[in-house]
Amino acid sequence: MPSRFSLSSNRFRTALLDCVSHRALALALLGASTLYTPLPARADDPVALPEISVEGERSNDYQTAVPTLPKLTEPLRDTPQSITVVPRQVLDDRATTSTTDALRNVPGVSLQAGEAGGGQGDNLSLRGFSARNDIFLDGMRDLGAYYRDAFNLESVEVLKGPSSVLFGRGSTGGVINQVSKSAHLGNDNQESISVGDNGLRRATADVNQQWNDTTAFRLNLMGETTGVAGRDVTEYQRFGAAASLAAGIGTETRTTFNYFHQTENDTPDYGMPWLFGRPAPVARRNYYGFSDGSNYFDATADVGTLKLEHDVDATTTIRNQTRAAYYTRKLRITEPQIPGSATASTPPASITVTRNQINIQSQETFFQNQTEVQKSFDTRGIGHTVVAGVEVGYETSSPLRLTYAGVPGTNLVSPNPDQPFTFSTATLNTNASANATSVGVYALDTIKLTPQWELVGGLRWDRFDSHVNQVSPTATSNFTFDRVDSKPSYRAAVVYKPVEQGSIYVSYGTSFNPSAEALTTTRANGNLAPEENRTYEAGSKWDLLNDRMSLRGAVYQLERTNARVPDPTNTAFNTLDGEQRVQGFEVEGVGRLTESWQVFAGYNYMDGKVTKSTSAATAAAVGSPLTNTPRHTATLWSTYDLDRDWQVGAGMNYVSQRVARNTGIIERAPGYTTFDLMAKYRLTETVDFQVNVYNLTDKYYWDLLHPSHVVPGAGRTVLFTTHFKL
Repeated sequence: MPSRFSLSSNRFRTALLDCVSHRALALALLGASTLYTPLPARADDPVALPEISVEGERSNDYQTAVPTLPKLTEPLRDTPQSITVVPRQVLDDRATTSTTDALRNVPGVSLQAGEAGGGQGDNLSLRGFSARNDIFLDGMRDLGAYYRDAFNLESVEVLKGPSSVLFGRGSTGGVINQVSKSAHLGNDNQESISVGDNGLRRATADVNQQWNDTTAFRLNLMGETTGVAGRDVTEYQRFGAAASLAAGIGTETRTTFNYFHQTENDTPDYGMPWLFGRPAPVARRNYYGFSDGSNYFDATADVGTLKLEHDVDATTTIRNQTRAAYYTRKLRITEPQIPGSATASTPPASITVTRNQINIQSQETFFQNQTEVQKSFDTRGIGHTVVAGVEVGYETSSPLRLTYAGVPGTNLVSPNPDQPFTFSTATLNTNASANATSVGVYALDTIKLTPQWELVGGLRWDRFDSHVNQVSPTATSNFTFDRVDSKPSYRAAVVYKPVEQGSIYVSYGTSFNPSAEALTTTRANGNLAPEENRTYEAGSKWDLLNDRMSLRGAVYQLERTNARVPDPTNTAFNTLDGEQRVQGFEVEGVGRLTESWQVFAGYNYMDGKVTKSTSAATAAAVGSPLTNTPRHTATLWSTYDLDRDWQVGAGMNYVSQRVARNTGIIERAPGYTTFDLMAKYRLTETVDFQVNVYNLTDKYYWDLLHPSHVVPGAGRTVLFTTHFKL
């Protein structure tokens, strides 16, 4: 590099070292330490670090070869399903702090706003269908409605297409599996401090200690407070702690206990109202809630997991995993609504927005045990790898909702968030309680007929016994439902491997969605059987450039064959007479183009529409687009090592036009493209400095959609992070 651009001088290093020397004070003020991610080793490094092979060792590569889910026994290249793995290195390079932001790297995932009816927390669609209830943690359901931080994640796996054979109910468009950091052999102490111009102050620590030859303990801590660029009132405060104790590492009997805790105290944001089919044309800074602390979202998540594994012999492994989880929510959020008196000709400055108050208190519990056996064997020269198991679980939910009257409105164009929150009356809306007992029995077999041909078959049977009771002041809103749904799920695939580095496959799978899938239902749906889904997929996966680069592509068709739609004879109830379909294709490239250049990129095309409906006025017409299903999504992130000390990165995200409501007045949000930049400088072997710029052009775009409100994306944001390895 020309000398005038070189920042490797002793003066520059001394200045930076002086800045970071106060890290202990900063960490004490924040109450936590942060995660360090070292720069990848360069080919010209004068000193080669010793290679230590330990369980849990982190790779600096974007490419992932093997899935973490034990039910998937083959390498990703030979697994007949579209799977995107966002590894820790991508999360670190993009300075990702949440699961939601991690999923922005995955085309085909569409983010949604929190629901007015009580579905706060992470909310998304996958291949055109809601996946809010399909978020998992280490292969078990993560039931809570909270905003998941990424501080304790090793990676995020997105399995696309119906996956009920693997996970049970739900999983229409696929599932999100978060992979936790676990204790491993070796000692490691990594920290970082982040400061952003949106008021972000964040610190995390990742400490792993080996106790003896087979035992280790790991602790991760996180503390953060942040605003949102361009949204003056919105604020998030979070704390997290995660511990992992592993015994028997490298032996035939292994035990791991993981505990995860997260607390958040937020000033939430439900954005702007829709104005006759489009987002209200107002300033991005407009906030329609109350800044006096009357708007809040407080949530906790406590998840404990015990995993036992035993290798009976070289071909047989027995696994048992038990989880107990407890989640709480307490919130009051303002949802801005356009009053019925407004017309298309009413000037926006003359509209007084109704401040609908969403007030909920809720507790959720989750208990599940999984026991499975993996066995490899041959029958007459044909290889089999069988995974069979049973799951039993019990879940509860108890939300209580209040309704407020007499809350003052505010102007659409010039809202006043400093106005005190007042109301005339607060009354009970609903008091609900729900519980469900589930049992699942499954078996999957990967059959290796020849080195080139494989067959995959799977069968699962689930029993979902749910009870929902709702009480409200209005007698017609009271109901009690007891329902038992017993459903089989199937999976079948053929894999052809023309060479060792590539595969071609076709697959078929099914899934189902009970009415009380999320431990909630309505009078309209309570007595309905589950919705049923099926998918067809054909694709190919290749590892190229000496296995440094993975390419994959797939075409797919996903069908919901009996979607819930309003009954034309009685619109107070639904019937299973609708059909929905998504047809699409996707491509993905991940890995190293050269030793210095890494890429993580993908594109997804979706054509989602209603293919059958009823004559009810409130039903979506045949041919209507599916909600939150953009036709095009694309993501690109790439880093390049300029020399031993400098690394730069750049990326973009593109989402085309989406529909939030496909009945009545169609609500559409325009598409958008955002650009991000990153630069990283290695000051010493134990300290590096990183800067990330998000939404480089300060694009005003619509990020999170809901039929009743729409949330804008953050403006330009600059984040500075210092990493330490102690």
